[in-house]
Amino acid sequence: MAKVIMVYASSTGNTKKIAKLIGKALEQAGVDLTVRELPQATPSELEQYDGIILGSYTYGDGDLADEFLDYYEDMDGLDLTGKIAAVFGSGDTSYDNFCGAVDTLSAKLTELGAIIIQEDLKIELGPDDEEVCLQFGREFAESLFEVFQEA
Repeated sequence: MAKVIMVYASSTGNTKKIAKLIGKALEQAGVDLTVRELPQATPSELEQYDGIILGSYTYGDGDLADEFLDYYEDMDGLDLTGKIAAVFGSGDTSYDNFCGAVDTLSAKLTELGAIIIQEDLKIELGPDDEEVCLQFGREFAESLFEVFQEA
């Protein structure tokens, strides 16, 4: 069974709602899921999983969530080569850099060797359309299972 870790930061609860919906879809698909809300996670854990999903709200005009700052820096030096990954988050389109934290995390995962297997999920404020979040989780699970069947 594929093991996936989801690490996220939520301030107002919007990103937490998104994480719960994605997690629900992953578990329904049969993924062995571990969920950690920051600061209750360490970057070194990422190396122990087949799949990685990171989620963050964006603060201000594209900034990474405060809860993610140390975690992000501590990711340096990890070897995530071949790990399957995806990123989601919430933001506010009134800022020029909508969901910039999502872009930052996606770039970091790629830099560390992870394979981003689907388009980042960027949600305006809260998850009004729950199906979008559920579909994100289902697509991640499908892609993960396809990779493991090929291996």
